[in-house]
Amino acid sequence: MDWRGIALAFLLITIARHSTTHAAQIPEQLPTSTVAIASTVQIECASESIIVHISTEGNTDFHGLVYPRGLSKNSSCLQEYRSQHTPITYNLPLRSCNTMPTELDDGGIEYFNTIVVQPHLKLITNQGRGFHVRCRYQTRDKVVTNDQTHVAMLQSLPLQATAPMPGCTMKIFSGDPTRHQVAENVKIGDPLTLVISIDKQEMFGLKISDCLVRDGLGWGEQRLINDEGCPVDGEIMGQFTYNEDKTEAKVNFQAHKFPYTASVYYQCNVRLCVKHGGGCSNTPPACNSVSRRRRDTANDNTVKGVEGLDGGTPATIEVYSGLYVNEASDIGSKSDYSEDVFRERTIDDPNDICISQRSFAIGIAIAGLILMLMVVAAILALLAKRRHKTVSTTGSSIYSGPYTNTAYSHSS
Repeated sequence: MDWRGIALAFLLITIARHSTTHAAQIPEQLPTSTVAIASTVQIECASESIIVHISTEGNTDFHGLVYPRGLSKNSSCLQEYRSQHTPITYNLPLRSCNTMPTELDDGGIEYFNTIVVQPHLKLITNQGRGFHVRCRYQTRDKVVTNDQTHVAMLQSLPLQATAPMPGCTMKIFSGDPTRHQVAENVKIGDPLTLVISIDKQEMFGLKISDCLVRDGLGWGEQRLINDEGCPVDGEIMGQFTYNEDKTEAKVNFQAHKFPYTASVYYQCNVRLCVKHGGGCSNTPPACNSVSRRRRDTANDNTVKGVEGLDGGTPATIEVYSGLYVNEASDIGSKSDYSEDVFRERTIDDPNDICISQRSFAIGIAIAGLILMLMVVAAILALLAKRRHKTVSTTGSSIYSGPYTNTAYSHSS
């Protein structure tokens, strides 16, 4: 037997084990990463969107999500950024993604929303930041249609006509519009009044048509008023009523919403008509089968009346407005969408207990083990008790002692 070979092999094995142990003791060098936390924002007020420029602390590359508050699961409004150089740019649409308008006293309009900047692609953490953004415009937002040309504008638009273009607005009031309480945050079933009006003047009147309600996410919409100005579903919204000089129309309805979002947007087309010469004679429209046939025969007079704008097709103004409609149980927690800025996280409830799935599984396993040990202990205790009883019982009986029968006792 070669003892030197065996000794050498043993020495090599010992050295290999020592090297492995030494290598295992070297701490693993984990990659370090710096979370890009949003610090400041700058905004630009564009004609169709609010452009938001977001900077991070230390100008660290941003890796995460930006979305309007409450729409963290909506892909059409949510934007992902992967190791993007700062400042990053996020476009917030004016007519969707929870952006809401409000009328100003000077006749302008202001759009507002709250965006959340979350420095993680999958998780909502306490490092997220919320920013309230606003844009003010000096003129009303509207779309003017003339000679089959659609012009989206947020500035004054010269229109070739025999009279200045009247301004047009849509407002949604809570309850009676005479109280001038604009509806911004309501719950399902609340009474609302939609009012569409043009500036007071002597030449033009209006006719409402093609009204619809949208979710603002591009997922769903419902038509409310058809192209003739008649309601599509009277249970949702009825027919508009007009004032005497045909410059204002209103309709009462109950608040409704789409099941997956609280924001609702209403949009209508306002067709201008010339009041002189019977141009507004079909305002309001007669919404029944008999009058429809009569209205078809009167279309020629209607066209003649409205061609006085510029000798071509009549002007059509697109107006819209929006509000938040909540479930009855959610109205308390969402009572102020316009002013509250907060981080997107769950509010702690002292009555709720939240544990992870792993901790829950471990707890169940420990409880099962304890229960099994208690059953085994009970069985062992029962067996020990029965065994003790069997050992302590002797073979003697009541007859094992001395027997004396006094009836046969004999005394000497």
